[in-house]
Amino acid sequence: MSGRLIAVGDIHGCDAAFAALLGAIAPQPTDRIILLGDLVDRGPDSRGVIDRILQLRATCQVDVILGNHEEMMLQVIDGRAPEPWLNFGGVQTLDSYGFVGSLDVLPASHVELIRQAHDFVETERHFFTHANYDPRQPLNKQTVAMLRWNRLDTHFPGPHASGKIAVVGHTPDKGGEVFQVKHLICLDTYCYGGGYLTAMDLGSGQTWQAHRDGTLRG
Repeated sequence: MSGRLIAVGDIHGCDAAFAALLGAIAPQPTDRIILLGDLVDRGPDSRGVIDRILQLRATCQVDVILGNHEEMMLQVIDGRAPEPWLNFGGVQTLDSYGFVGSLDVLPASHVELIRQAHDFVETERHFFTHANYDPRQPLNKQTVAMLRWNRLDTHFPGPHASGKIAVVGHTPDKGGEVFQVKHLICLDTYCYGGGYLTAMDLGSGQTWQAHRDGTLRG
């Protein structure tokens, strides 16, 4: 029998919240966990988040989607000017790695995990992107800007041509509530800013939420 399909919203360096969620979920070998991107930046422990994902891979199937913050991080690793990333949370990420002037402080396994992240993930009934989608285009024809940068409050899409339910992050609900309509679910619930980190079992609809300090929401 197949396990659960669970999506996790934008973690943003909130490792205490991530640890609490995983403790509540208790992943099993048959489970599949999809991380919707923006694993890093803004929160206090991006290094801890990436370490925890690497450990989680030994427990169950884990799919990582590339968020706009990982995109900025990779651009700096590949030689781009650092200012855009630093201005949007990169400073906190580098601090978590003990940065003192050289990017060699980033473990190769961490960089590899981010480089291997997906633009999207598709299952029988759902598809998963970081930010948004063009409802008229197949997923493999979507632009990077749409998948990783376009907010729901500037472009709210209709149902996708595939008929599948979209599961995204990126556009935070500052009240900490999951946004859900018939064709779309958004799981960014503003953990780093005072909301919660959210995970959802797409089969049962069960949700788990944790505050950035690791306290589970009742």
